[in-house]
Amino acid sequence: MKMVQPSRQQILRLYKHLIRYGNHLKLTDKNYFLGRVRHEFRDNRSLTNPVEVEFSFKRGETLLKKGRIL
Repeated sequence: MKMVQPSRQQILRLYKHLIRYGNHLKLTDKNYFLGRVRHEFRDNRSLTNPVEVEFSFKRGETLLKKGRIL
C-alpha cells in the first residue's frame, strides 16, 4: 500500500485548525496546548521520510477528530 504524503497546503490547514481548536479549549491550559502544537510543527518541519510525515499528519488529524492525542 502506497502512502500519500500530505501537501504543504494540507499541513498548513491542519496547523490552522489545531490553533483554532486550542483557542476554544475550556478545561485545558490554552497556552500549554498552543505552545505544544507550535513546538511539534517546528520540530517536524525538517521531516523528509514520507512515513514519518504521514504519521505526524494523521496524529494531528486524530487530535482534531477525537479531542485527544493517541
